[in-house]
Amino acid sequence: MEGHTQGRVSLSLRKAGDSFNKSSPISSRRQTLDVLLADGLPYSKKLAGHASCVNTLAISSDGRWLASAGDDPYVQMWDFNQDELRRPSWKFMGPRSNVFTLAFSASGQYLYSGDTRSEIFQYDLSHFSASIANKRAPSDSPSSSYNQHDDCIRAISCHPQQDPIFLSASEDGRVILHDMRADNRYTQAQRTLQQISPFSCVQYHPTIPQLFATSDTRGVVCLRDMRMTFGPHSQRRNQGIVLKYVTTISRQGVASMARPETSSLVFDRDGRRLALTMLHHYPTLYSLNDPYPIAMFNGRHLPDGSPVPDGMRTWSNSCTMKHGSFGGFGLDRDDYFAHGSDDFRAYVWKIPTEAALLERRDVVNHHEWDCSPRSGEIGYAESYLSPRYVPVELSVPHTRLAGHDSIVNTALIHPDRPYLLTAGIERYIRLHSPTPVTPSTEPLSPTPQDVRAVPESDPNSRTLLLRAMGIIDDSASDDGEDDAQAIALFDQILRTEGGGDPFDVFPFNPDRESDSSDDEDMHTEGASVVDEMME
Repeated sequence: MEGHTQGRVSLSLRKAGDSFNKSSPISSRRQTLDVLLADGLPYSKKLAGHASCVNTLAISSDGRWLASAGDDPYVQMWDFNQDELRRPSWKFMGPRSNVFTLAFSASGQYLYSGDTRSEIFQYDLSHFSASIANKRAPSDSPSSSYNQHDDCIRAISCHPQQDPIFLSASEDGRVILHDMRADNRYTQAQRTLQQISPFSCVQYHPTIPQLFATSDTRGVVCLRDMRMTFGPHSQRRNQGIVLKYVTTISRQGVASMARPETSSLVFDRDGRRLALTMLHHYPTLYSLNDPYPIAMFNGRHLPDGSPVPDGMRTWSNSCTMKHGSFGGFGLDRDDYFAHGSDDFRAYVWKIPTEAALLERRDVVNHHEWDCSPRSGEIGYAESYLSPRYVPVELSVPHTRLAGHDSIVNTALIHPDRPYLLTAGIERYIRLHSPTPVTPSTEPLSPTPQDVRAVPESDPNSRTLLLRAMGIIDDSASDDGEDDAQAIALFDQILRTEGGGDPFDVFPFNPDRESDSSDDEDMHTEGASVVDEMME
Protein backbone atom coordinates (compact mmCIF):
# COMPACT_ATOMS: atom_id res chain seq x y z
CA MET A 1 0.00 0.00 0.00
CA GLU A 2 2.84 2.40 0.91
CA GLY A 3 4.63 1.68 -2.37
CA HIS A 4 1.41 2.26 -4.28
CA THR A 5 0.95 5.59 -2.49
CA GLN A 6 4.53 6.67 -3.22
CA GLY A 7 4.06 5.76 -6.85
CA ARG A 8 0.87 7.77 -6.99
CA VAL A 9 2.66 10.76 -5.41
CA SER A 10 5.56 10.52 -7.86
CA LEU A 11 3.15 10.45 -10.78
CA SER A 12 1.29 13.45 -9.35
CA LEU A 13 4.56 15.34 -9.00
CA ARG A 14 5.58 14.60 -12.59
CA LYS A 15 2.21 15.83 -13.80
CA ALA A 16 2.46 18.81 -11.49
CA GLY A 17 5.86 19.73 -12.88
CA ASP A 18 4.47 19.68 -16.42
CA SER A 19 1.28 21.54 -15.53
CA PHE A 20 3.01 24.19 -13.39
CA ASN A 21 5.19 25.11 -16.35
CA LYS A 22 4.34 28.71 -17.30
CA SER A 23 3.62 27.60 -20.87
CA SER A 24 0.88 25.23 -19.72
CA PRO A 25 -2.71 26.45 -19.93
CA ILE A 26 -3.89 28.24 -16.78
CA SER A 27 -6.85 25.89 -16.45
CA SER A 28 -4.51 22.89 -16.49
CA ARG A 29 -2.32 24.37 -13.77
CA ARG A 30 -5.33 25.16 -11.59
CA GLN A 31 -6.70 21.65 -11.97
CA THR A 32 -3.32 20.20 -11.03
CA LEU A 33 -3.14 22.41 -7.95
CA ASP A 34 -6.63 21.34 -6.90
CA VAL A 35 -5.48 17.72 -7.07
CA LEU A 36 -2.28 18.44 -5.11
CA LEU A 37 -4.12 20.34 -2.38
CA ALA A 38 -7.11 18.02 -2.14
CA ASP A 39 -5.78 16.60 1.13
CA GLY A 40 -4.29 19.86 2.33
CA LEU A 41 -0.60 20.01 3.23
CA PRO A 42 -0.18 16.83 5.28
CA TYR A 43 3.63 16.49 5.07
CA SER A 44 6.23 18.67 6.76
CA LYS A 45 9.69 18.99 8.27
CA LYS A 46 11.37 21.21 10.84
CA LEU A 47 13.97 23.76 9.75
CA ALA A 48 16.18 24.15 12.82
CA GLY A 49 18.75 26.90 13.18
CA HIS A 50 17.55 29.49 15.68
CA ALA A 51 18.10 29.43 19.42
CA SER A 52 14.81 31.10 20.42
CA CYS A 53 11.40 32.21 19.11
CA VAL A 54 11.14 32.81 15.37
CA ASN A 55 9.09 36.00 14.99
CA THR A 56 9.26 36.82 11.30
CA LEU A 57 9.84 35.24 7.88
CA ALA A 58 10.34 36.74 4.43
CA ILE A 59 10.91 35.24 0.97
CA SER A 60 12.81 36.96 -1.84
CA SER A 61 10.87 37.95 -4.95
CA ASP A 62 12.53 35.21 -7.02
CA GLY A 63 11.47 32.60 -4.46
CA ARG A 64 15.01 31.36 -3.79
CA TRP A 65 15.79 32.77 -0.36
CA LEU A 66 13.94 32.48 2.93
CA ALA A 67 15.04 34.91 5.65
CA SER A 68 14.15 34.28 9.29
CA ALA A 69 14.72 36.16 12.53
CA GLY A 70 13.41 36.31 16.06
CA ASP A 71 14.64 36.56 19.64
CA ASP A 72 18.24 35.45 19.02
CA PRO A 73 20.89 37.79 17.49
CA TYR A 74 20.88 36.24 14.02
CA VAL A 75 19.17 36.80 10.69
CA GLN A 76 19.32 33.48 8.88
CA MET A 77 19.18 32.74 5.15
CA TRP A 78 17.79 29.49 3.75
CA ASP A 79 18.33 28.50 0.11
CA PHE A 80 15.46 26.77 -1.69
CA ASN A 81 17.85 25.93 -4.53
CA GLN A 82 19.71 23.48 -2.30
CA ASP A 83 19.20 19.82 -3.04
CA GLU A 84 18.23 19.30 0.57
CA LEU A 85 17.00 22.18 2.71
CA ARG A 86 18.38 21.13 6.08
CA ARG A 87 20.14 24.10 7.62
CA PRO A 88 20.60 27.82 6.95
CA SER A 89 23.10 28.76 4.27
CA TRP A 90 24.26 31.79 6.21
CA LYS A 91 23.79 33.70 9.45
CA PHE A 92 23.97 37.47 9.61
CA MET A 93 24.81 39.30 12.81
CA GLY A 94 23.54 42.70 13.89
CA PRO A 95 20.29 42.73 15.88
CA ARG A 96 20.75 43.27 19.61
CA SER A 97 17.11 42.68 20.51
CA ASN A 98 14.03 40.88 19.23
CA VAL A 99 13.38 41.21 15.48
CA PHE A 100 9.74 41.45 14.37
CA THR A 101 10.09 42.41 10.72
CA LEU A 102 12.19 41.43 7.69
CA ALA A 103 11.92 42.68 4.12
CA PHE A 104 13.76 42.02 0.84
CA SER A 105 14.27 44.91 -1.59
CA ALA A 106 12.64 44.73 -5.02
CA SER A 107 15.47 42.92 -6.83
CA GLY A 108 16.72 41.07 -3.76
CA GLN A 109 19.89 43.17 -3.52
CA TYR A 110 19.18 44.10 0.10
CA LEU A 111 17.58 42.55 3.15
CA TYR A 112 16.35 44.71 6.04
CA SER A 113 15.63 43.82 9.66
CA GLY A 114 13.89 45.90 12.31
CA ASP A 115 14.07 45.25 16.05
CA THR A 116 12.61 46.32 19.37
CA ARG A 117 15.58 48.63 20.05
CA SER A 118 14.48 50.83 17.14
CA GLU A 119 17.41 49.73 14.96
CA ILE A 120 17.13 48.90 11.26
CA PHE A 121 19.96 46.92 9.67
CA GLN A 122 20.62 46.57 5.96
CA TYR A 123 22.39 43.50 4.57
CA ASP A 124 23.91 43.68 1.09
CA LEU A 125 23.08 40.49 -0.82
CA SER A 126 24.44 41.61 -4.21
CA HIS A 127 27.27 39.04 -4.14
CA PHE A 128 25.64 36.68 -1.69
CA SER A 129 24.64 33.87 -4.08
CA ALA A 130 28.02 33.76 -5.81
CA SER A 131 29.90 33.75 -2.50
CA ILE A 132 27.87 30.85 -1.17
CA ALA A 133 28.27 28.89 -4.41
CA ASN A 134 32.07 29.40 -4.37
CA LYS A 135 32.28 28.54 -0.65
CA ARG A 136 33.60 32.03 0.10
CA ALA A 137 32.12 33.62 3.15
CA PRO A 138 30.19 36.84 2.55
CA SER A 139 30.27 39.41 5.31
CA ASP A 140 28.14 38.46 8.30
CA SER A 141 27.75 42.10 9.37
CA PRO A 142 25.23 44.70 8.24
CA SER A 143 26.26 46.99 5.40
CA SER A 144 24.30 49.90 6.90
CA SER A 145 22.20 50.75 9.92
CA TYR A 146 19.45 53.29 10.57
CA ASN A 147 18.55 54.75 13.97
CA GLN A 148 15.91 57.35 13.17
CA HIS A 149 13.11 55.82 15.26
CA ASP A 150 12.68 56.01 19.04
CA ASP A 151 10.74 52.81 19.67
CA CYS A 152 10.13 49.26 18.42
CA ILE A 153 10.21 48.81 14.63
CA ARG A 154 6.96 47.05 13.75
CA ALA A 155 7.23 46.87 9.96
CA ILE A 156 9.53 47.52 7.01
CA SER A 157 8.21 47.63 3.45
CA CYS A 158 10.42 47.99 0.37
CA HIS A 159 9.54 49.96 -2.75
CA PRO A 160 8.19 47.43 -5.30
CA GLN A 161 10.50 48.68 -8.07
CA GLN A 162 13.46 50.63 -6.64
CA ASP A 163 16.00 48.98 -4.31
CA PRO A 164 17.22 52.16 -2.55
CA ILE A 165 13.79 53.09 -1.13
CA PHE A 166 11.85 51.61 1.78
CA LEU A 167 9.35 52.58 4.48
CA SER A 168 9.52 51.81 8.19
CA ALA A 169 6.77 52.00 10.82
CA SER A 170 7.35 52.22 14.54
CA GLU A 171 5.59 52.36 17.86
CA ASP A 172 6.97 55.90 18.19
CA GLY A 173 4.06 56.98 15.96
CA ARG A 174 6.17 57.59 12.88
CA VAL A 175 6.41 56.21 9.37
CA ILE A 176 9.72 57.19 7.77
CA LEU A 177 10.57 57.18 4.07
CA HIS A 178 14.18 56.03 3.60
CA ASP A 179 15.88 56.90 0.30
CA MET A 180 19.55 55.91 -0.13
CA ARG A 181 19.99 57.66 -3.47
CA ALA A 182 22.56 60.45 -3.51
CA ASP A 183 20.09 62.94 -4.98
CA ASN A 184 17.47 62.44 -2.26
CA ARG A 185 15.80 65.85 -2.13
CA TYR A 186 13.86 65.54 1.14
CA THR A 187 14.99 66.47 4.62
CA GLN A 188 14.34 64.00 7.45
CA ALA A 189 11.30 66.00 8.55
CA GLN A 190 9.92 65.90 5.01
CA ARG A 191 10.40 62.11 4.97
CA THR A 192 8.45 61.58 8.20
CA LEU A 193 4.77 60.95 8.85
CA GLN A 194 4.00 61.61 12.51
CA GLN A 195 0.92 60.83 14.60
CA ILE A 196 0.14 60.27 18.28
CA SER A 197 -0.83 56.58 18.13
CA PRO A 198 1.83 53.90 17.60
CA PHE A 199 1.96 52.50 14.09
CA SER A 200 1.69 48.71 13.84
CA CYS A 201 2.32 48.15 10.12
CA VAL A 202 3.15 49.77 6.81
CA GLN A 203 2.99 48.16 3.36
CA TYR A 204 3.72 49.50 -0.11
CA HIS A 205 1.08 48.72 -2.70
CA PRO A 206 2.69 46.01 -4.87
CA THR A 207 1.89 47.55 -8.27
CA ILE A 208 1.20 51.26 -7.60
CA PRO A 209 4.28 52.60 -5.79
CA GLN A 210 2.69 55.94 -4.92
CA LEU A 211 0.20 54.12 -2.67
CA PHE A 212 0.88 52.54 0.71
CA ALA A 213 -1.23 51.36 3.62
CA THR A 214 -0.77 51.84 7.35
CA SER A 215 -2.35 50.46 10.51
CA ASP A 216 -1.99 51.53 14.10
CA THR A 217 -2.74 50.26 17.58
CA ARG A 218 -6.06 52.15 17.67
CA GLY A 219 -7.28 49.98 14.80
CA VAL A 220 -7.13 52.80 12.24
CA VAL A 221 -6.21 51.50 8.76
CA CYS A 222 -5.58 53.95 5.92
CA LEU A 223 -4.58 53.90 2.28
CA ARG A 224 -2.25 56.82 1.62
CA ASP A 225 -0.70 58.62 -1.34
CA MET A 226 3.07 59.14 -1.09
CA ARG A 227 2.80 62.48 -2.88
CA MET A 228 0.47 63.90 -0.22
CA THR A 229 2.21 62.23 2.75
CA PHE A 230 5.85 63.25 2.34
CA GLY A 231 7.67 66.31 1.08
CA PRO A 232 7.30 70.02 1.80
CA HIS A 233 4.40 71.08 3.99
CA SER A 234 2.82 72.92 1.05
CA GLN A 235 2.19 69.68 -0.86
CA ARG A 236 0.95 67.59 2.08
CA ARG A 237 -2.74 67.01 2.53
CA ASN A 238 -4.72 65.09 5.16
CA GLN A 239 -1.60 63.09 6.09
CA GLY A 240 -1.80 61.52 2.64
CA ILE A 241 -4.99 59.58 3.40
CA VAL A 242 -7.05 58.74 0.32
CA LEU A 243 -9.18 56.01 1.91
CA LYS A 244 -9.88 54.99 5.50
CA TYR A 245 -11.08 51.42 6.00
CA VAL A 246 -13.93 50.82 8.41
CA THR A 247 -12.70 48.63 11.27
CA THR A 248 -15.33 49.51 13.88
CA ILE A 249 -17.54 46.53 14.66
CA SER A 250 -21.01 46.08 16.08
CA ARG A 251 -22.46 42.86 17.42
CA GLN A 252 -26.07 41.77 17.58
CA GLY A 253 -27.24 41.93 21.18
CA VAL A 254 -24.41 44.23 22.35
CA ALA A 255 -25.17 47.91 22.83
CA SER A 256 -21.59 49.16 22.51
CA MET A 257 -19.21 49.13 19.54
CA ALA A 258 -15.56 48.08 19.36
CA ARG A 259 -12.51 48.83 17.24
CA PRO A 260 -9.91 46.05 17.69
CA GLU A 261 -6.22 46.78 17.50
CA THR A 262 -4.83 46.01 14.04
CA SER A 263 -1.43 44.37 14.39
CA SER A 264 -0.56 43.81 10.72
CA LEU A 265 -1.84 44.05 7.16
CA VAL A 266 -0.88 42.47 3.85
CA PHE A 267 -1.75 43.00 0.17
CA ASP A 268 -2.24 40.23 -2.34
CA ARG A 269 0.25 40.18 -5.22
CA ASP A 270 -1.94 42.33 -7.52
CA GLY A 271 -2.85 44.81 -4.80
CA ARG A 272 -6.58 44.41 -5.33
CA ARG A 273 -7.22 43.04 -1.84
CA LEU A 274 -5.74 43.47 1.60
CA ALA A 275 -6.20 41.48 4.78
CA LEU A 276 -5.99 42.80 8.34
CA THR A 277 -4.91 40.91 11.44
CA MET A 278 -6.90 42.15 14.44
CA LEU A 279 -6.33 41.34 18.09
CA HIS A 280 -9.24 39.43 19.70
CA HIS A 281 -10.99 39.40 16.32
CA TYR A 282 -10.87 37.59 12.98
CA PRO A 283 -8.59 38.23 9.98
CA THR A 284 -10.64 40.51 7.76
CA LEU A 285 -10.56 40.88 3.96
CA TYR A 286 -11.09 44.15 2.07
CA SER A 287 -11.17 45.13 -1.58
CA LEU A 288 -8.68 47.90 -2.20
CA ASN A 289 -11.25 50.53 -3.15
CA ASP A 290 -14.01 49.53 -0.71
CA PRO A 291 -13.91 50.88 2.87
CA TYR A 292 -16.09 48.01 4.15
CA PRO A 293 -14.86 44.41 4.44
CA ILE A 294 -16.03 41.66 2.12
CA ALA A 295 -15.06 38.61 4.24
CA MET A 296 -13.90 37.42 7.66
CA PHE A 297 -11.83 34.26 8.16
CA ASN A 298 -12.46 32.00 11.14
CA GLY A 299 -12.36 28.35 12.18
CA ARG A 300 -15.91 27.62 13.31
CA HIS A 301 -15.95 24.53 11.09
CA LEU A 302 -13.55 21.75 10.25
CA PRO A 303 -12.22 21.43 6.69
CA ASP A 304 -14.92 18.83 5.96
CA GLY A 305 -17.60 21.41 6.80
CA SER A 306 -18.71 19.92 10.10
CA PRO A 307 -18.83 22.17 13.20
CA VAL A 308 -15.81 22.20 15.50
CA PRO A 309 -16.63 19.75 18.34
CA ASP A 310 -17.39 21.16 21.76
CA GLY A 311 -14.24 21.55 23.81
CA MET A 312 -11.89 21.66 20.81
CA ARG A 313 -9.90 24.86 20.50
CA THR A 314 -10.03 26.58 17.15
CA TRP A 315 -8.74 29.72 15.47
CA SER A 316 -8.10 32.66 17.81
CA ASN A 317 -5.74 35.60 18.20
CA SER A 318 -5.53 36.95 21.74
CA CYS A 319 -1.79 37.54 22.10
CA THR A 320 1.46 37.91 20.10
CA MET A 321 1.96 39.84 16.86
CA LYS A 322 0.83 37.70 13.93
CA HIS A 323 1.27 37.96 10.17
CA GLY A 324 -0.86 36.31 7.49
CA SER A 325 -0.16 35.91 3.78
CA PHE A 326 -1.86 35.52 0.44
CA GLY A 327 -0.61 32.96 -2.06
CA GLY A 328 -1.31 30.67 -4.97
CA PHE A 329 0.84 27.65 -3.99
CA GLY A 330 2.64 27.80 -7.31
CA LEU A 331 0.06 29.65 -9.39
CA ASP A 332 0.21 33.33 -10.27
CA ARG A 333 -3.15 34.12 -8.66
CA ASP A 334 -3.61 34.48 -4.91
CA ASP A 335 -6.61 32.25 -4.27
CA TYR A 336 -5.57 31.34 -0.71
CA PHE A 337 -4.97 33.09 2.60
CA ALA A 338 -2.96 31.62 5.48
CA HIS A 339 -2.76 32.66 9.12
CA GLY A 340 -1.40 31.35 12.41
CA SER A 341 -3.44 30.89 15.56
CA ASP A 342 -3.33 30.69 19.35
CA ASP A 343 -4.58 27.10 19.14
CA PHE A 344 -1.10 26.04 17.91
CA ARG A 345 -2.27 25.52 14.31
CA ALA A 346 -2.00 27.34 11.02
CA TYR A 347 -5.10 27.78 8.85
CA VAL A 348 -5.46 28.08 5.09
CA TRP A 349 -8.68 29.32 3.48
CA LYS A 350 -9.60 29.35 -0.18
CA ILE A 351 -10.97 32.76 -1.14
CA PRO A 352 -14.07 33.04 -3.35
CA THR A 353 -14.07 35.65 -6.10
CA GLU A 354 -14.60 39.26 -5.12
CA ALA A 355 -17.85 39.35 -7.08
CA ALA A 356 -19.19 36.36 -5.17
CA LEU A 357 -18.25 37.90 -1.83
CA LEU A 358 -19.83 41.24 -2.68
CA GLU A 359 -23.03 39.52 -3.76
CA ARG A 360 -23.27 37.72 -0.43
CA ARG A 361 -22.39 40.71 1.78
CA ASP A 362 -25.39 42.07 3.67
CA VAL A 363 -26.14 45.70 4.45
CA VAL A 364 -28.54 46.19 7.36
CA ASN A 365 -30.18 49.50 8.28
CA HIS A 366 -29.35 50.53 11.84
CA HIS A 367 -33.07 50.51 12.75
CA GLU A 368 -33.30 46.86 11.73
CA TRP A 369 -29.99 45.81 13.27
CA ASP A 370 -31.24 45.37 16.81
CA CYS A 371 -34.24 43.42 15.56
CA SER A 372 -32.26 40.94 13.47
CA PRO A 373 -32.84 37.31 14.49
CA ARG A 374 -29.16 36.39 13.98
CA SER A 375 -27.87 36.84 17.51
CA GLY A 376 -24.14 37.50 17.78
CA GLU A 377 -23.71 38.52 14.15
CA ILE A 378 -20.89 40.99 13.46
CA GLY A 379 -21.38 44.07 11.31
CA TYR A 380 -18.99 46.90 10.44
CA ALA A 381 -20.28 50.44 10.79
CA GLU A 382 -18.99 54.00 10.73
CA SER A 383 -21.18 55.08 13.68
CA TYR A 384 -24.13 54.02 15.81
CA LEU A 385 -26.56 55.35 13.22
CA SER A 386 -24.77 54.00 10.14
CA PRO A 387 -25.77 50.87 8.22
CA ARG A 388 -24.09 47.63 9.28
CA TYR A 389 -22.06 45.93 6.57
CA VAL A 390 -21.99 42.20 7.29
CA PRO A 391 -19.11 40.51 5.43
CA VAL A 392 -19.17 36.89 4.35
CA GLU A 393 -17.98 34.53 7.06
CA LEU A 394 -15.44 32.09 5.62
CA SER A 395 -15.69 29.58 8.44
CA VAL A 396 -14.55 26.41 6.64
CA PRO A 397 -10.77 26.41 6.20
CA HIS A 398 -9.32 24.49 3.29
CA THR A 399 -6.89 22.90 5.75
CA ARG A 400 -5.70 23.16 9.35
CA LEU A 401 -2.03 22.47 9.96
CA ALA A 402 -0.59 21.08 13.18
CA GLY A 403 3.05 20.39 14.06
CA HIS A 404 3.64 23.12 16.64
CA ASP A 405 3.47 22.96 20.43
CA SER A 406 2.70 26.64 20.93
CA ILE A 407 1.34 29.74 19.22
CA VAL A 408 1.93 30.12 15.47
CA ASN A 409 2.72 33.77 14.69
CA THR A 410 3.62 33.58 11.01
CA ALA A 411 2.14 31.62 8.11
CA LEU A 412 3.90 32.42 4.84
CA ILE A 413 2.92 30.90 1.48
CA HIS A 414 5.84 30.46 -0.91
CA PRO A 415 5.29 32.60 -4.05
CA ASP A 416 6.27 29.92 -6.59
CA ARG A 417 6.07 26.51 -4.94
CA PRO A 418 3.33 24.61 -3.10
CA TYR A 419 4.87 25.25 0.32
CA LEU A 420 3.67 26.92 3.48
CA LEU A 421 6.16 28.00 6.15
CA THR A 422 5.05 28.47 9.75
CA ALA A 423 6.86 29.76 12.82
CA GLY A 424 6.18 31.16 16.27
CA ILE A 425 7.08 30.60 19.89
CA GLU A 426 9.32 27.61 19.20
CA ARG A 427 12.83 27.91 17.80
CA TYR A 428 12.17 26.14 14.53
CA ILE A 429 10.36 26.80 11.25
CA ARG A 430 8.08 24.15 9.82
CA LEU A 431 7.83 23.64 6.06
CA HIS A 432 4.50 22.15 4.96
CA SER A 433 3.91 20.45 1.60
CA PRO A 434 1.06 18.57 -0.13
CA THR A 435 3.46 15.72 -1.02
CA PRO A 436 6.26 13.86 0.77
CA VAL A 437 8.64 14.46 -2.15
CA THR A 438 9.68 18.02 -3.00
CA PRO A 439 12.34 19.59 -5.24
CA SER A 440 14.37 21.10 -2.39
CA THR A 441 14.01 18.77 0.58
CA GLU A 442 14.56 15.14 1.42
CA PRO A 443 11.34 13.06 1.74
CA LEU A 444 8.99 14.64 4.25
CA SER A 445 7.10 12.87 7.02
CA PRO A 446 3.39 13.11 7.81
CA THR A 447 2.82 16.00 10.19
CA PRO A 448 1.83 14.93 13.71
CA GLN A 449 -1.85 15.74 14.14
CA ASP A 450 -2.06 15.76 17.92
CA VAL A 451 -2.35 19.28 19.34
CA ARG A 452 -1.08 19.89 22.84
CA ALA A 453 -3.60 21.11 25.39
CA VAL A 454 -2.88 24.17 27.53
CA PRO A 455 -2.68 23.12 31.22
CA GLU A 456 -5.30 24.74 33.42
CA SER A 457 -2.62 26.00 35.80
CA ASP A 458 1.14 26.13 36.37
CA PRO A 459 2.65 26.55 39.84
CA ASN A 460 5.60 28.37 38.27
CA SER A 461 3.47 30.90 36.37
CA ARG A 462 4.45 33.88 38.56
CA THR A 463 8.14 33.07 38.17
CA LEU A 464 7.73 32.80 34.40
CA LEU A 465 6.12 36.23 34.16
CA LEU A 466 8.78 37.85 36.37
CA ARG A 467 11.49 36.24 34.26
CA ALA A 468 9.88 37.50 31.04
CA MET A 469 9.74 41.03 32.52
CA GLY A 470 13.46 40.84 33.33
CA ILE A 471 12.89 41.05 37.06
CA ILE A 472 14.40 37.60 37.60
CA ASP A 473 17.72 36.70 35.98
CA ASP A 474 17.15 33.64 33.77
CA SER A 475 20.75 33.12 32.65
CA ALA A 476 21.04 30.06 34.88
CA SER A 477 17.88 28.49 33.50
CA ASP A 478 18.90 28.31 29.86
CA ASP A 479 17.13 25.27 28.49
CA GLY A 480 19.59 24.50 25.68
CA GLU A 481 17.65 22.86 22.88
CA ASP A 482 14.37 22.84 24.80
CA ASP A 483 11.51 25.31 24.18
CA ALA A 484 9.82 24.38 27.46
CA GLN A 485 10.39 27.74 29.17
CA ALA A 486 9.01 29.79 26.27
CA ILE A 487 6.07 27.42 25.83
CA ALA A 488 5.22 27.57 29.54
CA LEU A 489 5.40 31.36 29.51
CA PHE A 490 2.98 31.70 26.61
CA ASP A 491 0.70 29.09 28.14
CA GLN A 492 0.40 31.46 31.08
CA ILE A 493 -0.28 34.41 28.77
CA LEU A 494 -3.02 32.39 27.07
CA ARG A 495 -4.54 31.54 30.43
CA THR A 496 -4.69 35.22 31.39
CA GLU A 497 -5.41 36.89 28.02
CA GLY A 498 -6.84 34.16 25.83
CA GLY A 499 -10.45 34.39 24.74
CA GLY A 500 -10.73 38.13 25.26
CA ASP A 501 -13.84 39.82 23.87
CA PRO A 502 -13.07 42.84 21.65
CA PHE A 503 -16.12 44.64 23.04
CA ASP A 504 -14.55 44.43 26.49
CA VAL A 505 -10.93 44.97 25.47
CA PHE A 506 -11.40 47.63 22.76
CA PRO A 507 -14.67 49.50 23.48
CA PHE A 508 -15.12 52.38 21.07
CA ASN A 509 -17.40 55.40 20.77
CA PRO A 510 -17.32 56.55 17.12
CA ASP A 511 -19.20 59.73 17.93
CA ARG A 512 -16.19 60.97 19.92
CA GLU A 513 -13.91 60.74 16.90
CA SER A 514 -13.17 64.26 15.73
CA ASP A 515 -12.97 63.25 12.08
CA SER A 516 -15.90 60.86 11.92
CA SER A 517 -18.16 63.33 10.13
CA ASP A 518 -15.66 63.60 7.28
CA ASP A 519 -15.13 59.88 6.79
CA GLU A 520 -18.13 59.24 4.55
CA ASP A 521 -17.00 61.90 2.06
CA MET A 522 -13.47 60.51 2.24
CA HIS A 523 -14.72 57.00 1.44
CA THR A 524 -16.51 58.20 -1.69
CA GLU A 525 -13.67 60.40 -2.92
CA GLY A 526 -10.97 57.88 -1.99
CA ALA A 527 -12.66 54.99 -3.79
CA SER A 528 -12.82 57.09 -6.97
CA VAL A 529 -9.14 58.01 -6.72
CA VAL A 530 -8.12 54.38 -6.21
CA ASP A 531 -10.27 53.24 -9.15
CA GLU A 532 -8.48 55.72 -11.41
CA MET A 533 -5.06 54.54 -10.24
CA MET A 534 -5.93 50.87 -10.76
CA GLU A 535 -7.09 51.62 -14.30
